[in-house]
Amino acid sequence: MIQIKSDEEVEKMAEAGRITALGMQAVAEAIRPGVSTWELDRIARRTLNKLKARPAFLNYGGFPGSICASKNSVVVHGIPSRRNILREGDIISIDIGAVYGGYVGDMARTFPVGEVSEEAKRLIRVTEEAFWKGIEFARVGFRLGDLSNAIQEHAEAAGFGVVRDYVGHGIGEEMHEDPAVPNYGTPGHGLRFEKGLVIAVEPMVNLGTWEVTTDDDDGWTVRTADGKISAHYENTIAVTDGDPRILTTI
Repeated sequence: MIQIKSDEEVEKMAEAGRITALGMQAVAEAIRPGVSTWELDRIARRTLNKLKARPAFLNYGGFPGSICASKNSVVVHGIPSRRNILREGDIISIDIGAVYGGYVGDMARTFPVGEVSEEAKRLIRVTEEAFWKGIEFARVGFRLGDLSNAIQEHAEAAGFGVVRDYVGHGIGEEMHEDPAVPNYGTPGHGLRFEKGLVIAVEPMVNLGTWEVTTDDDDGWTVRTADGKISAHYENTIAVTDGDPRILTTI
C-alpha cells in the first residue's frame, strides 16, 4: 500500500535525510587507495551514532554492514570487509541509510579511487545524469513510467546497461515501501505522482550488460554478469506542489 506523507512527515524525513547525507560525506572524505571497506563502514556507523541515528542497513534482513560498499563489478549489496582494500583506479559505490525520529533516509553515490579510467568517469557521470533526467518527471500529474523511461533512455543512449533486477522504492517509516521505482519503463504508464509521495530513486547502470548475478557464498553481493564495472546514484525525494525535493542533502 502506498503511503502518502503529510508535510510534517516530509519534514521529519528531511532531517533523517540530512543525517544520511552527513554520513555519506564522512565516508566520502575517507575514500582513498589503501583504505578497507570495513574502515568506511566503521566511519559511517560512528558518524550516524554521533548524530543520534542508527544505520538503517545494519541487520536489515540479516545484512552485516552499516553501509553497502560495492567495488568495481559489484552492483549493490557489497559487504564491508577488512580484506577488501581500495586500490588506485577502482570505483566504489556507497549506499547508506539512516533511521532518525522514526523515519528512514537512503542514498548512494559512486566514487573514483584515485585516478580512474575515462570510461569509469563517464559511467559515473552518466549514472548521475540519469537520476536528474528521471526526477524531472517526479511532479504532480506525471506517471512513474515517465520517470523510469527517462532514466533508461539516458543511460542506454550512452551505450550502458540499466539493471532490471533491482529498483528504487517508496520509503518512510520503513526502508522499503510501495511503490517499486524501476529504472526502465514506458512513458504514460504506471502510478500517477501526487504530492506527499516519497521515493528513493536509484539508477544502477552497468558498463556492459544489464544482467547481474548474486554470489552464492554470502547471498548478498550482486555483480555484473559480464564482470564489467557498475555505478549507482540515489537520493530520497519528495513530490511537492512544484519541483521535486531532495531530502538526502546537507
